[in-house]
Amino acid sequence: MKVAAAALAAVSALALTGCDSGGSDDAGKANSRVSEGPSVIAPGKPGGAAETLSAKDAKRRGADDTPNSADVTYAQMMIPHHEQALKMTRLAPKQARSAQVKGLAERITAAQGPEIETMRGWLQKYGRDTAPDGHQAHDTMPGMATEAQLKKLRAARGEAFDELFLKLMITHHQGAVTMATEVKSGGNNVQVEEMADDVIAQQTTEIERMRDMT
Repeated sequence: MKVAAAALAAVSALALTGCDSGGSDDAGKANSRVSEGPSVIAPGKPGGAAETLSAKDAKRRGADDTPNSADVTYAQMMIPHHEQALKMTRLAPKQARSAQVKGLAERITAAQGPEIETMRGWLQKYGRDTAPDGHQAHDTMPGMATEAQLKKLRAARGEAFDELFLKLMITHHQGAVTMATEVKSGGNNVQVEEMADDVIAQQTTEIERMRDMT
């Protein structure tokens, strides 16, 4: 009986040791997976399938934010787009009647002036021209006011100015949001994406405010 009991105890000990060993291996593998982070779904190129990447691979790939043609074109186009908005806002202090319109124009000036300088600096950093051909830019950018519309705005006063300013600026903002949305899907540079995010967030909010003012 004593011999049998001793044998049973030895078998039990071996069994427990085997369980502990396997558990440690499993835990180690689990910890390794956790340290690598969860998988990441990366969108493919237009028309292509998405990819599943490890967190490590996604981080490595994300580090390459070399500007592509979409990034450069966005910055080059958005500079004259913003500049036209500033031409319109400079008229508001003397020609607008509504205090709300004057305040809106002041906020647009305060936001878009520095954004122009940021985009110029970004283009210079990568050795690119700070703007494309002027006529080409005007013809291809959404939301731009025509020269005839700007002439009419310069001549307007009071409520007529307020009404036309809001109409033109809503369209202008919508064009900027379209451009920013497009570069987010086609660009590659992180800073350009951040600038586009700011444009979308700020100008979408301002569109809603202007609609409430009309």
